[in-house]
Amino acid sequence: MDGYTNGSQFDYDRAREVKAFDDTKTGVKGLVDSGLKTLPNIFIRPTHELLEDLKTPCVKLQVPVINLEEIHNKDRYAEIVKEVLNASENWGFFQVINHGIPSELLYKMVQGVRMFHEQDAEVKKKMYTRDRTKQVLYQSNFDLYTSKTANWRDTLTVDTSKSSGHLDPKELPEICRDVLLEYYNQVLKLSDILLELLSMSLGLEPNHLKKMECNKGWTAVNLYYPACPAPELTQGISKHSDSSFLTILLQDQIGGLQILHNNQWVDVQPIPGALVVNIGDLLQMISNDKFKSVYHRVSANHIGPRISVAFFLHGPRSSPKLYGPIQELLSDENSAVYRQFTLSEFLIYFFSRPLDEPGLEYFKLHNHKLESSNNTTISSTSLTKSCSFSF
Repeated sequence: MDGYTNGSQFDYDRAREVKAFDDTKTGVKGLVDSGLKTLPNIFIRPTHELLEDLKTPCVKLQVPVINLEEIHNKDRYAEIVKEVLNASENWGFFQVINHGIPSELLYKMVQGVRMFHEQDAEVKKKMYTRDRTKQVLYQSNFDLYTSKTANWRDTLTVDTSKSSGHLDPKELPEICRDVLLEYYNQVLKLSDILLELLSMSLGLEPNHLKKMECNKGWTAVNLYYPACPAPELTQGISKHSDSSFLTILLQDQIGGLQILHNNQWVDVQPIPGALVVNIGDLLQMISNDKFKSVYHRVSANHIGPRISVAFFLHGPRSSPKLYGPIQELLSDENSAVYRQFTLSEFLIYFFSRPLDEPGLEYFKLHNHKLESSNNTTISSTSLTKSCSFSF
């Protein structure tokens, strides 16, 4: 295939290869459909990263699983709150079962995302864009032109964060429109329950996090990971933490999601009918580090395609509202770790740095004077160009 070097590191022109890949408008699936047998250079991770992985073991541990079946039982409700607290403090991740979303809908959602990505390439090309002002866009690798290594995945992104959660159904692809709408509505209802449990586990009023508009703006990233010819050389998604308050993930049964727990990688084993929930950076900050946003990644695989849907709650992006550690959580013994910020400022900074590097130090109070003296500014244009990370 023209524009690719079939894995050789000699005479590697990254900019040329990236543009050649992007110009196809068919993503990673297009590479697989072309009969590609070796990995293009743009997907091959640096040697030092591959060696670092060998030093970080993957262990067999079970991410907490929380059963919501008897949530209306007063005693069980109190137990669930404790389980959410433990998982959010110690893991940053948990799976929920009996959450109220029918298994049939979960299955249809996975199939709907698959149908979109596997429809005729000429149809998908009409939606392929890097214009971040669009509410619905299809592309491969949002950071393709800035990342060190491209990831082995394609995405259909639905972003309502600029419209405070309003979605125009006509913008959705017809082939999966109905199931997307039904699933997103169901996840929003579940998000109310999860935010209530998280509020309670922080010792706050049940509607505290909802009053903070944590679920006012949301983004859904519908992911497609084709089978990879050399999964040991690349990744489905590189190591990162989420920029959200909360992320709710639907994954199929292939697996590949891993979280970093006590400096060890742990597989998040798929459970039929379960949804994966994880704490985002914003929730770690407003909880004043009580809850943990942790690194996670997705491995590439010989088997595929893997389908997943990540639903991010990150508030109304354009709101002038200031966020910071929740006042009710602060005391003389627990002073604020972070300064106040707007969601726009947070997201602009989050996407201005390499995603595999820590992003919260910038907002810590002990760094505030340094930031002020440096007069650090990042334009709102940067936000529009960069803020829609795909998981």
